[in-house]
This record gives sequence, C-alpha cells and structure tokens, in this order.
Amino acid sequence: MKKAKPSTPPPRPSTERLTRIGSLTAWISLGSFFYYLGHGEILMHGDAVAHINIARRVFDSLNPGPLQLGTVWLPLPHLLMIPFLLSSKMWQSGVGGSVPSMIAFVFGAVGILRLSRGLFVSAGLDASTADIGGFFAAFVYAANPNLMYVQATALTEPLCVAFFIWAASYFADFLIMLGTEAQHTEGRRGLLCCALCVACAELTRYDGWFLGAVTGTVVLAIVLGDRQNLNDRRFRRSLGEFLAVISLAPALWLAYNAVVYGSAWAFANGPYSAQAIEARVHAPNPAAHDLWASVSYFLKSAQITLAVGNWGRFWLAAAVLASVILARKLPRRVAAVLLVLWSPVAFYALSIAYGSVPLHVPMWWPFAIFNQRFGLELLPLFAVAAGALVALATRVLPLHKWRVVGSALALVMASYAFVWVAKPLCWQEAWRNWQIRRGLEMSVEGAIKEFPADSLFMMDLGEHVGIMERLGIPLRRVINGQDHRLWLRPSDPQGAWERALADPGKYVNYVIIFEGDSVDRGVNRDQLTLLEVIHATGEPPARIYITPLPPNQVR
Repeated sequence: MKKAKPSTPPPRPSTERLTRIGSLTAWISLGSFFYYLGHGEILMHGDAVAHINIARRVFDSLNPGPLQLGTVWLPLPHLLMIPFLLSSKMWQSGVGGSVPSMIAFVFGAVGILRLSRGLFVSAGLDASTADIGGFFAAFVYAANPNLMYVQATALTEPLCVAFFIWAASYFADFLIMLGTEAQHTEGRRGLLCCALCVACAELTRYDGWFLGAVTGTVVLAIVLGDRQNLNDRRFRRSLGEFLAVISLAPALWLAYNAVVYGSAWAFANGPYSAQAIEARVHAPNPAAHDLWASVSYFLKSAQITLAVGNWGRFWLAAAVLASVILARKLPRRVAAVLLVLWSPVAFYALSIAYGSVPLHVPMWWPFAIFNQRFGLELLPLFAVAAGALVALATRVLPLHKWRVVGSALALVMASYAFVWVAKPLCWQEAWRNWQIRRGLEMSVEGAIKEFPADSLFMMDLGEHVGIMERLGIPLRRVINGQDHRLWLRPSDPQGAWERALADPGKYVNYVIIFEGDSVDRGVNRDQLTLLEVIHATGEPPARIYITPLPPNQVR
C-alpha cells in the first residue's frame, strides 16, 4: 500500500492575532494621516496629485470613461480611488486618494505578521517564539516613519508593497504544502491566492511584473525538478491557472496600449514615459548604464528609510545575516521566498541602470532627493529579517527573551527616532517638490479665483492639475489633451482638444499656458488677449489669456 503523504497545516497566526495587529496598525495609520492632513502635507508630492486627478477624470471630464486612465501609470490604484473621489470635498482635500493607501498599509502589516510567523515555524521555531518574531516584524514595518508618511498620500507604493507581502505569504503557503497530502487543497489555494496578489501588484506598479517573473520562474523550476508533480494532472492544472493569472494582467495592459496608443510599449517609450520625461528634464542619473552603481544607490535609499546616514548599514547587515540563517534552516523549496523578498534589488537596479529611472540620495552625487520612496519596496525584507533575528535570539536565550525583545525594540525605536528628528526623506522629497511648484501654482490659483464661477478653461493638466483640484473647478470644465479620441493619430480633427486649440474663443473663456507645454505649442493666439504673465523662481512663466466671448455665450 502506498504510504500517505504527511499533512501539515500552514503555520498561520490566529485570526485574533491578525485582528489585533490590524487594529493597532489602523490607529497608527489614522494618527499619521490626520497629522499630515492637519499640516496640509498630503498633497505636496506632484505624483500624488496626478494620481488623484487621473482617477477623478474617469467620471469628471468632457469625455469620461476608462480611456481617461491614460498610459504609463498602471490603472488599479486609480480605480480603487474612484469611489472615494466622488465627493468633491474628498477630491479637493486629497483624502479620497489617501484611503486606499491607508487600507493597504494596514493589510501590509497584517501580511508581514502572517508571512513572518509562517517562515519562522517552517524554520523550526515553536509557535510562541514565532509569534514574538512575527509581531516584532510587523512593528518594524508599521512604525517606519517614511512609510507612515507615504501611506497618508495617494502615492502607489503602500498598495504595491501590500500586494507584494501577501503574494509572498501565499507563495510560502504553497511551498510549505508542497509534497504533503494537502498539496491539492491548501497548496492549490495558496498558489491561486498568490497569483491573484501578483496580478494586483502587476496592475499597480511595474515592480509587480518582475514579481510575477520571479514567482513564475520559481514555480516552473520546482515543477521541472520534480517529475512526480509534472505527471500529476491536478498539479499541472494548478500550475496552468497560476501562470494564466499572472500573465493576464501584463497582457491586458500591453493590449490596451496597443489598441489605444498604437504601440504595446507606449507606456515605456511614449511621450509620457520615463524615457521621454528624462529626455525633457535632463535629470542626472549617476547610475545610468552602471548596474553595480544602481544596486548601491537602491540599497542606500532602502537603508536611509530606516536610519539616518550610515547607520542603515546595520539594517542591511542584519537582513543579510537573517537571510543566510533562514536559508539554512528552512526547507530548500520554502527558502525560495527569500528570493522573492530580495527581488526588488534586481528590479530597481535594472530600472535605474537601463530604464531611465534616476534615483538620488542626499549623501551621494548629485546630493539630492529623488524617487527616495523606491527604497520602501525593500521594507518587507528588513521587517522579516529583524523579526527573524529577534525570534532566533529569544530561542538561544530563553531565560532572557523579554530582555532581548526590549533591547531590540529600543534599538529600532532609536533608529526611527533619529529619522523623525531629521524628517523622513520621503516627506522631505514631497516638501521640496511642493516648494518648486508652490509659487507658480498659488499665483495662478489666485488669478483664477477672480474669474466667473461658470468659466471654461483650456489648460495642459499634466504638471499643474492641482490648481483646479484645490479650487474645486470640475475637470469637465477644463479642455485638456485627453479630450479627443486617443486612438486617432496623429490627431483627431473632431476632438474637443484639437478644435479648441484651433479656435479657443468658441469653446473656452480662458486659456492658461505654462511655457513649453502642449497648449503653448499648439494654441491659436490670434483672438486671445493676454491678461497676466506670472513668474516664479525656478519655474517657466505662466500666461493667462481671455477669449472674446463671455462665459454665458461659450458653445
């Protein structure tokens, strides 16, 4: 008689423990959100403002619909924001864009506890010790000052990191169940849930595409290395479902770009891509075409999200040490989860070196802060590693375990305290971003306030859409570059955008031009009267024109 395979349930924390950490994290999320909201700091970053208004224009524009999602930025964050942006107050304040990030922050902390405890039990630790490590890992994650700021905004990193964590947790479930009699129940469920989380990450940020490649490669390697699984019809079916789900999201996005924008790779090389922006802005990339420098810059950005200056090296050393120990203690197939946790290093190294995505850290040339939030993608690794070292230390020193935990908590709190004193770098980047835009936008905003309430505008919303958001002017009253049939190239003669460019007096009352933008390059000025030229330090001037027709006669 064939011997039955052992059945081992996934080593998950209880629902009570998950609920407890979720509740605590929710209070942290709300506290930090109301702090930054009260200081008027959730809309400082231009990307956060852009995400909110991409979501808003899906239902508030001259041509509402899914094509307003645009290209380059993936659609899921914007779709999740839409229900919270139906309220004009939540749109103007930016609160509607923060809600999905805050929810993701809570789920990310819960996922860290689930993932960590599962790995620690699989590594041979008892349930009590694994709980200590899991809660410590969740604390490291949820108390991070940079993440606490970013989750209060509409930036997409908290959402992507949460999907990343849950994908890794379900992936661990699958690997733990592999080879047991629960392989086709719990294991299949874990693999399918992992695929769904990967697909959501793939629709959130391009990091998710790399995550899909890593998890897909690992699963295929396991299948090809085990003929028994390869010959198992049910396992092949599970594998097929997994590969289909993680392939569907990128395939849909490529198809969308191909149909609407004429190229499947429009998000990568089109006029709004990172490549095009780099060509226009000429931002220095000190690690361009240098893979090792790219790794160094990314790891530095990850370290300084946790500590000030060079103290982040201790976090990195701890992550390396914990990974080595866990790799030795975990079953070989389960240790593949560590590869997933380290995978952001490879993705961002390639993106910085070859993807026109510069990353600046303040202590290295060009001594600036740019895309610093990328470093948060490695926070799950640091959290799991810290939890692992604490759990292992309490196992070695059982009589002093609470001293070990207390000492570790003190070290983490000291590290984070110095970050708070110096101001989190993600906050600093957003603040500097706002200081660059502030003078020009506030001046333009002040001028527009004096116009009649029913005025219609022409404006390129790409850089300064926050002006309309703060004033509460519905986007359907602003003709912009998305107001035409996007699939008609090079232009749509019947589109509102093209018609308004040719004869603005027929369609709008005011034309707002920021020097060098698409309105500046294409509008017919023959019948426009210049009202005001606005200058601000460090920014190209803005010009406001009035058309011949009064507001109540615009067609």
